[in-house]
Amino acid sequence: MTLILFLLLLSVIVILHEGGHLIAAKIFGVYCEEYAIGMGPVIWQKKGKETKYSVRALPIGGFVAMAGDTDNQLETKVDETEIPPERTLTGIAKWKKIIIMLAGIMMNFLLAWVIVALVLNSAGGYALSPKAEIASVVEGSAAEKAGLQAGDLIVEISSENGTSVKPKQFDDITAYMMTYEGEYALTYKVKRGDQLLDLKVYPSYSNEEGRYLIGIYAPQSEVVKVNLANCWYYSFDYCRFMMSTMLMTLSQLFRGIGLNQLSGPVGIYQATGQAASMGASSYLLMMAVISMNIGLINALPLPILDGGRVLLTLVEAVLRRPLSKRLENALMTASTILVLALFLFVTSQDLMRLFR
Repeated sequence: MTLILFLLLLSVIVILHEGGHLIAAKIFGVYCEEYAIGMGPVIWQKKGKETKYSVRALPIGGFVAMAGDTDNQLETKVDETEIPPERTLTGIAKWKKIIIMLAGIMMNFLLAWVIVALVLNSAGGYALSPKAEIASVVEGSAAEKAGLQAGDLIVEISSENGTSVKPKQFDDITAYMMTYEGEYALTYKVKRGDQLLDLKVYPSYSNEEGRYLIGIYAPQSEVVKVNLANCWYYSFDYCRFMMSTMLMTLSQLFRGIGLNQLSGPVGIYQATGQAASMGASSYLLMMAVISMNIGLINALPLPILDGGRVLLTLVEAVLRRPLSKRLENALMTASTILVLALFLFVTSQDLMRLFR
């Protein structure tokens, strides 16, 4: 059952991501030969008016084969012999091409927004994150040893590794602590009355939680009533927070912080089973979070990804000429190797965690 739910989760995300590319391409008249879910050999195919709709053997992505799209070596190439130039990616305006490339990412974010809205509407309530204030301190904890007190307003947290956060709400503190790897102090800048204090905290590892904690509690959250009219607003608030957390985590990963916490397909498979065991809402929220992650990753400026292809298109627009095929192929090859290396790394991380 976990395998079925895992494949369903990935399939929904891929279908809508590639569907975004397909819809945008058709709006601008670009010839699309194939819309494929999965990679590798074709196991099912149906011919539409001009596009073939396929399911392929390996459930690890998908693609839309568009005329003029020669960037990605992993996709089916379109024979452009009888296709007019204005129906190719290279023959349309640059802004249209950029919209087509971004459409998949936007569908990922749209999917997450709709899922979260429906889950919140079903739940009937939404807990707003309280302000970044300490409600109470655990006795004997790292926070107590550092001198933190109930009522302290946390203004900033900075680390010896150079990262920092200025929390607007308590959830920002939780998100920042998720990437803490131990062995160094955190400086909590707190407002206590009219004073600003810098307190050094050495978080301790909790085997029960599986992460580092300092021992503070948040104030009681305000729970607002949610209905079909306002669930879209609160869904946006939830997705905004998740996206800001992902961006903070991503910025730390580029500095080599938190690499051991990355997960790939094996980790997502395990998490799918755990989420499904807690109910449909938990499973759907996980689908939303994974969809946002995939959208964010695709926005990275690597030539093999949508964000990188947008960047190359902008460069060509500035130069007013296409990049040389030799340079373009070199960039594609390098980014493909980088993505494959990352895939192998996160998979090895997942397997090591699994065997532990």
